[in-house]
Amino acid sequence: MKLRISNDAAKWYIRELGLQSGSALRFFPRYSSGGGLHPGFSLGISVEAPDRPLLKEEREGIVFFMEEQDGWYLSGYDLVVHYLESQDDIEYIYEENTENTTSNAG
Repeated sequence: MKLRISNDAAKWYIRELGLQSGSALRFFPRYSSGGGLHPGFSLGISVEAPDRPLLKEEREGIVFFMEEQDGWYLSGYDLVVHYLESQDDIEYIYEENTENTTSNAG
């Protein structure tokens, strides 16, 4: 498992959420009627400090992370967070990962 955030995606979060350098943004699975990687769940976000990060990446002075207890959601996949300029929005891309490792853990 890996977490990859594009610089443009990081800038979008900074702008939309008013993040400051040193802020942290958590990705976590939440119940949802929409679809994501798992039916009935989608990714939520929360501005909070990491406690037990499984995955972590810093971009534009912001720490993006997923906690250990949420790792089941990405099991076998990498999460790529990409900015869509045409829609001024974020896209989550789940790439299959045959390594199934946590190579960018904090």
